[in-house]
Amino acid sequence: MYSGIKKYWSSAALLIFLLVLWEAVVKIGAIPGYILPSPLGIVEALRDTYEILWAHCVWTLQEVFLGFLLAVAAGMLLAVLMGIFPALRKALYPLIVISQTVPIMAVAPLLIIWFGYGLLPKMLVVTLVCFFPITVSLVEGFENVDRDMLKLMLAMGASRWQIFKTVQLPGALPSFFAGLKIAVTYSVTGAVIGEWLGASQGIGVYMTRSMNSFLTAQVFGAIMLISVLSLIFFGLICLLARVVMPWYYQR
Repeated sequence: MYSGIKKYWSSAALLIFLLVLWEAVVKIGAIPGYILPSPLGIVEALRDTYEILWAHCVWTLQEVFLGFLLAVAAGMLLAVLMGIFPALRKALYPLIVISQTVPIMAVAPLLIIWFGYGLLPKMLVVTLVCFFPITVSLVEGFENVDRDMLKLMLAMGASRWQIFKTVQLPGALPSFFAGLKIAVTYSVTGAVIGEWLGASQGIGVYMTRSMNSFLTAQVFGAIMLISVLSLIFFGLICLLARVVMPWYYQR
């Protein structure tokens, strides 16, 4: 724990300095509070609207949780199939890359038209945002496993499934968790984007209503909450990685 604090103390010190500077700039009137609220003003806004914001937050967390789980399941399934069957990888991998050229802001309205304003379209937006980094990272992990180990397994007469289970999957886990870390930081933002385009609940709805009422401090509070949630999810994935791959972090 001490080593972790020591590792990030400079970043923490810089962050505190910037917050103090921000507070001072707003307090002396250099920037009007309705344009850039002070950090303390943002905290006060969060405190005053805690119950309302928490109700919206619960709805967004539900979208994030379900959408992220679906992205992990779909990404793992497709990546494993492409890892086992190279011909399938050659056919699908370019299409997966091409799919990322379509902006999510263009797809989200279609999901709302097709599936309405409920939970499903926002969950699918999260899935689409998280699917690509999970799938690509796992596929690349399969491709970068130790070739000597693969040759050894083939020489010993191992089946394709035995090679995959014994060599490819453990070797691809570091890449897989790297993709999970990227995807989980995008998950909350994906849910908020879906809520902006049509919803009755969620952090995105809270932000839109606050913006329309010129409550800038509440908008900043929602942004702060999104960042905190993303950091928490990132930390949980890091913890899960250490549990699943203790051998990787002991090197």
